[in-house]
Amino acid sequence: MSVVRRRSWLLGVASMLLTPALKAAGTAPALMLAGKYHPGLDLSAYWVSEKYDGLRGYWDGQRLLSRGGEVLHPPAWFTEGWPAVPMDGELWAGRARFEEATSTVRQQVPNEAAWRRIRFMVFDLPGHPGVFDERLTAYQRLVRSLNQSWVVAVPQEKIASHAVLGARLQQMVRAGGEGLMLHRGDSPYRGIRSDDLIKLKTHDDAEAKVVGHLPGKGRHSGRLGALLVETPQGRRFRLGTGFTDAQRKHPPAEGAWVTYRYRGVNDSGLPRFATFLRERPGFQPPAPASVQSP
Repeated sequence: MSVVRRRSWLLGVASMLLTPALKAAGTAPALMLAGKYHPGLDLSAYWVSEKYDGLRGYWDGQRLLSRGGEVLHPPAWFTEGWPAVPMDGELWAGRARFEEATSTVRQQVPNEAAWRRIRFMVFDLPGHPGVFDERLTAYQRLVRSLNQSWVVAVPQEKIASHAVLGARLQQMVRAGGEGLMLHRGDSPYRGIRSDDLIKLKTHDDAEAKVVGHLPGKGRHSGRLGALLVETPQGRRFRLGTGFTDAQRKHPPAEGAWVTYRYRGVNDSGLPRFATFLRERPGFQPPAPASVQSP
């Protein structure tokens, strides 16, 4: 694409896409949120991609924001030349490097060397009026026009059957990936949680807030035995496994949000076999109207 054509295209896209997507600092952007995979989905309607284990990043046309609306502070070069077009993606440091991505992205003063390892994995254009089939082509073209190695268009593929999808998931997990995302091709961009976007992993996970520290016994005497946590729905339970020795010595503070894994729920609605996974800095619980039980 020539420079003139590229500039003309970007201006056209900007005039079409720059909607009321600009957000005041501290206001969470209205992002498309994923539902959970369930049998019976018409896979022919979906595109499939890797689920990147990073931090959601939203470029509002002027600033890079977190999922919760926090203004992020990358080095100036990281967003230099980005268009006045909202982009939705993941700030990713690579597989199994969630903590590194979190540490890098949340620093007020950017660490240049650390940001060199961050990629902005673009997977949608929130202001685009078309369905995802059209937005997919548009974000791929936009990323190509930027020609920056740290801005990557997320690859999408079609998968023929649920059996192949399951095999693809196992392959991804063995390679160190977190899971898969399914994006409905005929869906508009809607800032809600729905089956237009679906996550598929080998386990369930959810978030809870730390409300207390329970002392350990035996080999854990003198350090953390379990966290007392509370779900966004107000249910409390103990989270006692999954911690390293260092985390038991210096556990997440009260008020912090953590992510835990679990295997279904019991009759009372509490998660079964809940295991601590990691802290979740910057997490914003969903509004009461959209809350779902874990």
